[in-house]
Amino acid sequence: MDKLKRVLSGRDAEEPSSLGEVIDATSLGWGTRVKGFIACFAIGCLCSLLGSCLLWVPRKGLMLFAVFYTLGNIASIGSTLFLMGPMKQLKRMFEPTRLIATIVMLVSI
Repeated sequence: MDKLKRVLSGRDAEEPSSLGEVIDATSLGWGTRVKGFIACFAIGCLCSLLGSCLLWVPRKGLMLFAVFYTLGNIASIGSTLFLMGPMKQLKRMFEPTRLIATIVMLVSI
C-alpha cells in the first residue's frame, strides 16, 4: 500500500531529507487526498447527470446541458489531481503516448 501511495503522490525516487520534509509539510495527507478525490468526483458525476436531465428543458435545455456537462467533466478530471498532484498529472497527460488523446479531450471540452 505504501508503494501505491508513493507512486500516486509522485514520490517514486528517494529525495533528500530536507526536501522530503518540506514536501511532507506542505502536501495533503493520504486520507485528505482520498476524501478530496471522492468529493470532487461525486460533484462531477452529479453535474454531468444534472446536465443530462436538463437537456430536455424547453428552449434553454441545450445550453444548460453544455454548461453542466462540461463542469462535470472538468470536476471529474480534476478529482485525479488530488491523488497524483497537479504537476505529475500534467506531465503524464502530455507524455508522447498520451498527447493526442489529451489534445482531443481538451478541444472537445
